[in-house]
Amino acid sequence: MNTRISTGMMYSQSLALIQSKQANLAHIQQQLGTGQRLLTAKDDPVAAGAAVGLDRALAELERFGANAANVQNRLGLQENVLAQAGEMMGRVTELTVQANSDALSDADRSAIAKEIGSIRQGLLDLANSTDGSGRFLFAGAADASAPFSIVGGSAVYGGDQTQRRVEIAPGMFVADSQPGSEVFMRVRTGDGRVDASAAAGNTGTGLLRQFGLVDPAAWTGGTHTVGFTAADAYEVRDSGGALVASGTYVPGESIAFAGLQMRIEGEPAPGDAFTIGPAGTRDVFATLDRLTAALSSAPVGDQQKAAQQNLLQQSMRDVAGAQAHLVDARAAGGAQLSAIDTATELRGSQSLTIESTLSGMRDLDYAEAISRFTLEQAALEAAQLSFTQMQRLSLFNLIR
Repeated sequence: MNTRISTGMMYSQSLALIQSKQANLAHIQQQLGTGQRLLTAKDDPVAAGAAVGLDRALAELERFGANAANVQNRLGLQENVLAQAGEMMGRVTELTVQANSDALSDADRSAIAKEIGSIRQGLLDLANSTDGSGRFLFAGAADASAPFSIVGGSAVYGGDQTQRRVEIAPGMFVADSQPGSEVFMRVRTGDGRVDASAAAGNTGTGLLRQFGLVDPAAWTGGTHTVGFTAADAYEVRDSGGALVASGTYVPGESIAFAGLQMRIEGEPAPGDAFTIGPAGTRDVFATLDRLTAALSSAPVGDQQKAAQQNLLQQSMRDVAGAQAHLVDARAAGGAQLSAIDTATELRGSQSLTIESTLSGMRDLDYAEAISRFTLEQAALEAAQLSFTQMQRLSLFNLIR
């Protein structure tokens, strides 16, 4: 059986071949023009699928970078606020030491009290700082409104206790700015472990100078009261009223009991008492209010002066504790900023690796592409030449 080759079929096959070569040539030319090997998914389905996954990974790293920038901004502002607050508390310490001098008059202490009152207002303004976008730094998650307000003359915290954790790199989280309740409100009194104070109704001139925990194993964690039964005799009782120790009072000598000790100077009167127990918490603003009240008073007589001195001493300890607390808060924020720097380096190295991999998948090898272009160009010219030659294959040419 003979197969006839028609002129129409010859033309169709030749045209299809030429068009195929032209399409290949145009594709390579597009690759050379864009510098991309993968113009469509059909160029390399496996590589194209993998490249989409890597693109998503890069987009995720960019999102982590945006998260880190937002948190870094808030933590940086928190650092600035806490630094200023620490400087304010340092100034309060200087003023309190100055106010403890016997050379100052009541008017001098009143002037110091006014300056401390001004510092308190400035500290309140700092506590209500925003992040520049209208969100309050120290309000926790309820950052749409100011966290601190004055109610009945006292500072009240209106935010919540939430501290956001933000992902800044795969598997790496940092904490957002701290809630104001932890920064300004819950400050340990005394030395952070125990606190002591003179009873408000003391009538003598006893001054509480020092106290502390000297033997943690012997302390039960309870509150004890040193009560004076005479000008030179004392008894120590626990919170239940049980007698713990007793002795002769010598001004300036330490009184030790149940793992604790106190040093009292002056002349306590019978019935005077000094209490020592677990340290509580007090907000910074209340500490400054107590200090202002102590400095604003005009004591008359040795008993009132002793009461003022005891209150000033206690305020100095609380101010020092608040200052240390602010330093700790700054340190916590600094640790988060350091983690952000580490995450930035990690994201940079991961991005570089992904981009290098994507480059290997997508970028064109120009030497190989130019070789293919030359080959396809030669094939197209051959197809065109063969078509021209086939057009001459006719019986009429032989009859001539």
